[in-house]
Amino acid sequence: MKLSLLKLALLLALASITASCVTNQGASKADKQQSILEMKNDTLSRLFKVKPHVRGQLNEAPGYAVFSNANVNLVLASFGGGYGVVKNMKTGQHTYMNMGEVGLGLGLGAKDFRIVMVFDSTEVMNKFINQGWVFGGQADAAAKASDKGAAVGGEAVVNGITIYQLTESGLALQATVKGTKFWKSTELN
Repeated sequence: MKLSLLKLALLLALASITASCVTNQGASKADKQQSILEMKNDTLSRLFKVKPHVRGQLNEAPGYAVFSNANVNLVLASFGGGYGVVKNMKTGQHTYMNMGEVGLGLGLGAKDFRIVMVFDSTEVMNKFINQGWVFGGQADAAAKASDKGAAVGGEAVVNGITIYQLTESGLALQATVKGTKFWKSTELN
């Protein structure tokens, strides 16, 4: 099967976006942790500008999580991966985590996005940290590069977790059913 130049360019772009988004920066454990905390702080600052009420929601919540994720859609399959951190608001403790997702559905493109999850209870947060499964459907469109473009993401409440999504960059159109797994990082905790 012969690939067209457009398909080859798209595959290279997808590989590049995925590789740059799935790895956190730094050589040492402390450097990697610091990189994740900087991503968290930057993401929250951006979210507070768009949805100022979220600051109060986080302060009232027992905890929250922030993840960086790269997602690739190739016609009938979707996959992605990333990293992030859960903050327990009562203890101030950070739990560093990884994520991976796979899905089926129609889609084409890639996007780099951030997820903020606000936990309604300590039990929900602990279950998320220790079990980490989240299943769901997704339908969205994103066309964004740096500060240019637009993204339709949004807000959802699933099993006691309010989820916000911010698109960083990418070009994607998708309607997929995904399984997402979050798990503790053995390297960073």
